[in-house]
Amino acid sequence: MIDLVAVRNDQQMVQRLKLKDPDFPIDRLLALDEKRRALTTMIEQFRARKNELAKSAQSGITDEIRQESLSVSEHLKKYEQEFESVSSEFKELYLRCPNIPQESLPVGGKEANQAVNFFGKKPVFDFEPINHIDLNKKLGWFDFEAAARMTGAGFVVYRGTAVKLIYALTKLMLKNNQEHGFELVLPPYLVNYKSLETASNFPRFEGDVYALQDDDLYLTPTAEVNLTNMYRDMILSAEQLPIRMTAWTSCFRREAGGYGAQERGLIRIHEFEKVELYSIVKPDDSDQELERMRQCAEAILQQLGLHYRVSLLATQDCSFPSAKTYDLEVWMPGQNAYYEVSSCSNCTDFQARRGSIRFRPSANEKPELVHTLNASSLALPRLIVALMETYQQQDGTIVLPASLALYMDW
Repeated sequence: MIDLVAVRNDQQMVQRLKLKDPDFPIDRLLALDEKRRALTTMIEQFRARKNELAKSAQSGITDEIRQESLSVSEHLKKYEQEFESVSSEFKELYLRCPNIPQESLPVGGKEANQAVNFFGKKPVFDFEPINHIDLNKKLGWFDFEAAARMTGAGFVVYRGTAVKLIYALTKLMLKNNQEHGFELVLPPYLVNYKSLETASNFPRFEGDVYALQDDDLYLTPTAEVNLTNMYRDMILSAEQLPIRMTAWTSCFRREAGGYGAQERGLIRIHEFEKVELYSIVKPDDSDQELERMRQCAEAILQQLGLHYRVSLLATQDCSFPSAKTYDLEVWMPGQNAYYEVSSCSNCTDFQARRGSIRFRPSANEKPELVHTLNASSLALPRLIVALMETYQQQDGTIVLPASLALYMDW
């Protein structure tokens, strides 16, 4: 959640918020906040007067005291009911308010994203490259029909070499991340409502998540949710920071609203493997940590020899909880397009405020909110597509990069 105290006193923050989501009713949110605070003052005053009257009544109840007590009680009940109604609307709207983008972001939608860096060059073929779906007809690495029979559309069964490749890539990623100082974590795949609310998925994106209704649990849409809640409702010491974690999980997303026909095959599916990076840092360190995290994710693509670009996302394309996001977009020859395989985001104190994750700068100082950051490192299905299409041979075979050889030999 955003810092409403700061927003109330800074009109420029209001304008930056509107650059992120022009349709969000920030004026309504601020009006509800003002009304809620005014009602709180009124309720406190009437409760105080009620206590005063109760003390006066100990010496004897007069008609005047009785009448005023009844009037105070009626007013108190009215204001408490109004406060409950206003607070309910306020909380719902507050939880749907996006984070405020940093001033360094380009303004606009996806078309305003800025490519800030490139690695390598697009591969050149002496034949017409084909996409991973056509390559798979010969390779038999994945099976969508079998998955549809056992589960439904948008799921996949991996087979043979593809299974080895998934574990090889995962081992390479986790090893890389550990070398960059991230602790290995293996969390549960099921999370509760509060965890999703803290990570900013709920209530705004509740339709994207698979629910186990009998147990009030949900399949995690990303390990970011799990890692965000590792330190929920905790006060850390300054010496504990930074905390850096990396986790490999399956991720489950409904992808409500559908997607284009061009995103076939492994480009967009409901269940996918992903390795995640997550950092908890002091506020002054988060900008530097984002660059560090991005370098860690880029190192994997570089080891695999894949051509990619780094895009700084514009205000409206930046994710809901993020104040600044870089996308790592790998080139897929068979798609003739770049596709995002990692988003590296600085969420500042947005998630920390929702989950009450704080640190104490020193023993004698009040706790402050931490900053949280996350990055995909990386999403496996799209990475497999990039590897298949980049390293395809004319006969339809795939010659994987040497960096994977050690992990594939089993």
